[in-house]
Amino acid sequence: MDREVSKLAAVEEAPKVYVESFGCSSNMADGERIAGCLQAAGYTLVPQPSEAGIVIYNTCAVKAPTENKTLTLLQKVPPGKKLVVAGCLPLINFPRLKKEVRFDGAIGPAPGTEIVDLVRKVEMGEKPVLLEKGWKPPLSLPKISTSPVRTIIPVAYGCLNACSFCCVRFARGRLRSYPIEDVVEYVKKEVKLGRREFWFTGQDLSCYGRDLGVDLPTLLEAVTKVEGRFFIRVGMVNPRGFSNSFLEGLLKAYESPKVFKFLHIPLQSGDDEVLKLMNRGYTVEEFRDIVSQFRRKFPQLTLATDIICGHPGESEEAHRRTIRLLEEIRPDIVNVSKFFPRPGTPAQEMNPLPSWKVKERTRKLAQICRNIAWDKNRKWLGWKGEILVEEKGRGDSWIGRNIAYKPVAVKSTENLLGRFLEVRVVETFSTHLEAVLLQ
Repeated sequence: MDREVSKLAAVEEAPKVYVESFGCSSNMADGERIAGCLQAAGYTLVPQPSEAGIVIYNTCAVKAPTENKTLTLLQKVPPGKKLVVAGCLPLINFPRLKKEVRFDGAIGPAPGTEIVDLVRKVEMGEKPVLLEKGWKPPLSLPKISTSPVRTIIPVAYGCLNACSFCCVRFARGRLRSYPIEDVVEYVKKEVKLGRREFWFTGQDLSCYGRDLGVDLPTLLEAVTKVEGRFFIRVGMVNPRGFSNSFLEGLLKAYESPKVFKFLHIPLQSGDDEVLKLMNRGYTVEEFRDIVSQFRRKFPQLTLATDIICGHPGESEEAHRRTIRLLEEIRPDIVNVSKFFPRPGTPAQEMNPLPSWKVKERTRKLAQICRNIAWDKNRKWLGWKGEILVEEKGRGDSWIGRNIAYKPVAVKSTENLLGRFLEVRVVETFSTHLEAVLLQ
């Protein structure tokens, strides 16, 4: 038994616990460890909140609509059940949480064994509030995996940026990276358990390891040397962290057949003045150069990016520049978001644009991006190659990923989960590809 697990004393007749997580992949990884630590401590995990004595919601509050939806969910927990609110919401907007929700305990993101101590206090009738934001729980902590094929690895928590619109940094804190050797050992262990896909995640992977004197390319180089057949999906990398040497190293690391040719690099705006207001720390031309070099080396690259519509100071011309840039670089995936002021951020103090204008720009941009995605996927029609089946779809369908991390749906009455299969794409959509098995 792990040293960390041995610290979790068994609980006699402990109540049943329901755990559910929302938001980013880091939060999902946190939720797996919350569940794992509680189970190791003797608690019984149940699949429905109605069956539980203690309900734990591991929350997200990155946007105002997300926060509103989360609070509505929390308000619906029956009075007879004890409620623990975990994750980012308690640190992003605790005053609102305290005012609008009856809860029995609150704890910040990335708790390790701390969650067990807090739940025990809740059991005894206390109302503990633990709003820490500097935790870095050991990767070796027990977890309840949500997938038999995929493992989410938060290789770092926090970031080094101060974007004007971002409230997540108030919850996640400053950068805390895991040593390369810890990640390598964890991957080795998971490969032996049959995991075939690893999501490397963090608030900004371009700054991974700066607190340790290492970097993301070095991490990827080390992990791809692990024996076994698997893929790595690299999470979001901020253009701000791309020095010439970093870009050169990352391009080299992506040459490995174990790294998905998938790049998530957020643009946020195609206008330099808006990028300054956002305090993003890079220019449109720097973003364009990174994309160009990746596409030159990996022509089948899947490019994902993010756009915020209606940030304060975004003029009509700035909006048009964003559209023109997206039509030029033609990303495969664009996460289009309306601007919402968040508590404690500099953007909250800026003059907002009319809501109707933000909505109109968002709708227009989203449609442009859907059309681009449809056109990009059409180029995969007739493609033959290998996919890794990572999840069950609807009915008798299964969802796999090819080397560019494109979602590929295939149909079979067999259990295909975790298998590498040869397929041919026969139909394309804006969101995915459909294929037939060649074996």
